[in-house]
Amino acid sequence: MSAEIDLLLDRRRLKQRLIFWRAAAIVLLLAAVLLAIGRSGLVPGLAGRAHVAVLRVDGIITDDAARDAAIIGLAGDPAVKALIVVIDSPGGSVAGGEALHDAIGRVAAAKPVVAVMGPVAASAAYMIAVPAARIFAREATLTGSIGVLLQAGEISGLLAKLGIAPETIVSGPLKDQPSFTAPITPAGRAVLQGIVDNLYAQFVAMVAAGRHMSIDAVKALADGRPYTGQQALKLGLIDAIGGMGQARAWLASARGVSARLPEIGVARPGFAWPGFGRAFGGLLNVLLSQRVNLDGAWALWQPAEQFP
Repeated sequence: MSAEIDLLLDRRRLKQRLIFWRAAAIVLLLAAVLLAIGRSGLVPGLAGRAHVAVLRVDGIITDDAARDAAIIGLAGDPAVKALIVVIDSPGGSVAGGEALHDAIGRVAAAKPVVAVMGPVAASAAYMIAVPAARIFAREATLTGSIGVLLQAGEISGLLAKLGIAPETIVSGPLKDQPSFTAPITPAGRAVLQGIVDNLYAQFVAMVAAGRHMSIDAVKALADGRPYTGQQALKLGLIDAIGGMGQARAWLASARGVSARLPEIGVARPGFAWPGFGRAFGGLLNVLLSQRVNLDGAWALWQPAEQFP
């Protein structure tokens, strides 16, 4: 009987130890998660000390009101001493690029902003860099590609081969331009070209204002082609060759932002998947829509396919 009691007591003590260590492990895990979130800037209260905010922009740029609001909030945050925008993107929708450009511009009006380009920072991704006081890129960075495109798929030839004759009833002759089931009419092409030209003019004006260049000087460079970082430096599209280290050094020497200040990431609401879904949906709209969606115009670098 005594042996059984001792065994029960040992098991009870072991269970208590397991409960203690499990609770300790959970507490440590929560602490680690909160610390990681704090360093990424996702919890504003943990980012209350003086720091340099870092905004990372990668992948396809789309419209994101929550993201833009978080960026604009940096302008009035006394703890944020500067903003570094790290870019690795081929561009995205014109509307999304414009919104992000304006949000970064709001911060640039209040405190130092630096852009650091990675492998690619083209089209709308170049658009969002121009509000920065200083733009850094690698010599091999692909940037520029200043321009706008509007694409629409059209499969009337295929439908005819299948014996399918689509019928579309519209309120006006331009309502179905572009159409997925019929070629673009001359009048429709003229209207769509006017939209693209207007968006292109807006893009050029943003670059001219941000880079302190004339409209004509920007237009001479803005035929849609990309430039290497080395070429962009000679053309005045960027300011220097370098990365994060050079950006922090410039902030310290030119704007008095201590190189010892920690870097904290700007909150990025949501997960990558919804953002991908919006981007994919936007591209699908461009190809399949029976109407012109203004967010269907893209400032996106599209390298030509290379075939052996």
